[in-house]
Amino acid sequence: MAFSMLLHASKGDDVTLSCTFTSSNTPTSKMTVDWSYRPQTGGPPQTVTYVEGLFGFPYIKVRFTSRIQWKGSPARGDASISLVNATLNDNGTFTCSVRNPPDVHGSPTSHTVLTITPKVPSIRFSDVAVLLALILLPSAVITVFLIGRMICPRKKHSKSKAYRSPIEVTEG
Repeated sequence: MAFSMLLHASKGDDVTLSCTFTSSNTPTSKMTVDWSYRPQTGGPPQTVTYVEGLFGFPYIKVRFTSRIQWKGSPARGDASISLVNATLNDNGTFTCSVRNPPDVHGSPTSHTVLTITPKVPSIRFSDVAVLLALILLPSAVITVFLIGRMICPRKKHSKSKAYRSPIEVTEG
């Protein structure tokens, strides 16, 4: 019976595609692990990676070269892989098939429907610093100035003193 899973990730994330299997026999050199990929847009399945034998070297399809890493441990019933730096073009269904004769015959073990979405822009420290410098700093200076004027008002000239003009009028 195949295990199905929906997996969501953001562009640029590393994604682990899980594949577990049960076998009554210890994995041997006859064991194979086959990962295939079917794009979300449809079309035939494409081989992603194929590992033959317990310590075999994986074949990795050019589309995923250097972005697929083996994460599995066949002795523990794990044939998982990791997709590094996921792109929007990776949306689709990844299928894992394990064959470990005589009891595991290569039927699909897991189906993972992967959905990659663009990253949501986040506020960076520099954005916050610019906001502080352009908005909060001038506001703080003006507030301190106004509070200072309220606490220490300017001295007013007293009107009780007689007004004297700089021009003096004399009689005669």
